[in-house]
Amino acid sequence: MQSRIFFACVFLGLFCACSALSCRWMEHRFRPYSGNSLNLLDMMANNMTNSTEDGANTVPFPDHLYSQASKASAEGKLSFAVHILKEVSALFEEDHSSASWQEVTVENFLNVVNKQADELHSCIKGHSHMKKKNTKLHLYFKRLSNEILAKMGHSADAWELIRREVKVSLIKADHLVSSLLPSN
Repeated sequence: MQSRIFFACVFLGLFCACSALSCRWMEHRFRPYSGNSLNLLDMMANNMTNSTEDGANTVPFPDHLYSQASKASAEGKLSFAVHILKEVSALFEEDHSSASWQEVTVENFLNVVNKQADELHSCIKGHSHMKKKNTKLHLYFKRLSNEILAKMGHSADAWELIRREVKVSLIKADHLVSSLLPSN
């Protein structure tokens, strides 16, 4: 009888250790990193002398993709969040010299976003979710690059629009991952 209880405990322990929801980094470090990335984005806005309030130059976040991801498995949610983080990182690697942001702030932001992406990726037990990119999500970020940055010449105004769109994307990624975390 004791051996059955022992094996049940071992099995439960192994199952929990393999579960995406048992990722220690996600449970203990995700929220501070997420908050830090949003704070760094806000710091960039505070350094802007921007007057762009025109909503005509925005590319709306693909809410239908987010809706699908919010109904996905834990790994699917994490995969979608990781994809957002990687796309944000790639976007901010573009020429941002026209923006009035301090370079150290951008570097810190990229470090935080890349750390989040790497750590969340390591939380996905079946990395098969990461092999296939979400093409529509990738196209959304490509449109941000082409329709805002390129058309506006990577100007400070263009980067302010990108900063706002990226903030929306990061908030959506935060909500997906937070939905997997235990409530405090």
